[in-house]
Order: sequence, then C-alpha cells, then structure tokens
Amino acid sequence: MIKGFKEFILRGNVIDLAVAVVIGAAFTAVVTSIVANIFTPILGQLANAKDLESAFRIPVGDGEIKLGAVLASIIQFVIIAAVVYFVFVVPVNHLKKVAFLKKQQPTPETVTAPPSEAELLTEIRDLLAKQQSTGTHGA
Repeated sequence: MIKGFKEFILRGNVIDLAVAVVIGAAFTAVVTSIVANIFTPILGQLANAKDLESAFRIPVGDGEIKLGAVLASIIQFVIIAAVVYFVFVVPVNHLKKVAFLKKQQPTPETVTAPPSEAELLTEIRDLLAKQQSTGTHGA
C-alpha cells in the first residue's frame, strides 16, 4: 500500500499538478491585488464611490445587493482568463502545431534524390529507341 502511494506521488503529472496549483494560487493573489488596488478604485470613482466594492449597492431588507463586488469579480475573472489564454494556451497550441508539422515532414531517408544526368540521358535514349521501334513499323 505504501509502495503504491509512493509511486502515485512520484509520478510526474502529480508533481506538475501540485506546482500548477501553487503557482495558480500565487497568480490569483496577484490578479486579485491588481483588481482590488487599481481597477476597483478607478471604477469606484466613476460611480462616485470609494471603490468598486462600495459602488452600485442596492438595499434589500436588512442586507444589500453588491453589484460593484460582482463587477470586480467579473473583471478579475476576465483578467485571469486572458492571461491564462495568452500566456499558456496560445504558446502550447503553437508548440503542438510546430511539433505536428515536424512530425509530418518526410525524413531524409524517404526523400528520393533527383535523377542524375546520366540516368536522365539513359531514360531519354530508351524512350527514343522505343519511339523509333514503334514509329518505323507504323510508317
């Protein structure tokens, strides 16, 4: 049982996944900070509020609907999605395309060299001989 667990943990994809989760969490913290400290104050000022979180609040009974907070989350999502797409998806797709094209190219062993001059002259001679032998019988 311990051996199986050790094999599971030491697999490359498990370690890669752990690294991705840690980097993703750190990346999310950076984007959250950017949204909270740059976008929400700017958009909050446009809405005449301290920040976006306190903007667009609608009182409902004892609580309130915080549309500004939802808008900040949407902005954060769009930034994360854009960075993931342009930093990870586009380059990986490009690398896959390049690898696929390299795979499709013929190897040097399968590429035939063009015929030599002597081979071409031999073909021409044989064709002329064949043409003369068939042409003289029909004339």
